[in-house]
Amino acid sequence: MSGHQTLNDEELVVLLKKGNEAAYTLIFDRFYGLLFAHAIKMLQNEDEAKDVVQELFEVLWTKRHDLILKGSLSSYLYASVRNRILNCISHKKVECKYLESLGRFMGQENEHTDYYVRERELKRIIEAEIGALPLKMQQIFKLSRGEYLSHKEIATRLQISELTVKTQVKRALKILKPKLGFILFVLSLLKW
Repeated sequence: MSGHQTLNDEELVVLLKKGNEAAYTLIFDRFYGLLFAHAIKMLQNEDEAKDVVQELFEVLWTKRHDLILKGSLSSYLYASVRNRILNCISHKKVECKYLESLGRFMGQENEHTDYYVRERELKRIIEAEIGALPLKMQQIFKLSRGEYLSHKEIATRLQISELTVKTQVKRALKILKPKLGFILFVLSLLKW
């Protein structure tokens, strides 16, 4: 390898293309430190800079047969590092946007889930309170508020007077309002 030390970059590239490991090692030794320093300056992260430069040298070796330089080896290596860094930065931006979007989605999902849980709980409480009404009052109230039947339709269906229906609905509301009003008040205090 000592004979390779005096070779210029173009001569090293010719040997590299032929698979000469000593030429590859010399290119690595000649440029690694400079490329690494350049990558650190741009990325501000030692591990990422190391990864970028090492990946470049891996590709340089694996694709050595296809290597076509339009300028000097150093300009090719610097341009390659710069492009990899730009790809890395671009990938980070996409990753950040994705994570932000995911975070917003998860927040919305939690809000929706929380809303549905509260809605189910409130529905269960209301149904329990309606279930505690006297049977006939419960039946009339469910037809009125659950099936949206008029007092006349309920009276016809149950074969009772409209006045009885009206009275039973009023009484049911009189019983339920204080109980459910208090529950809604408590829920609002708990930030439900």
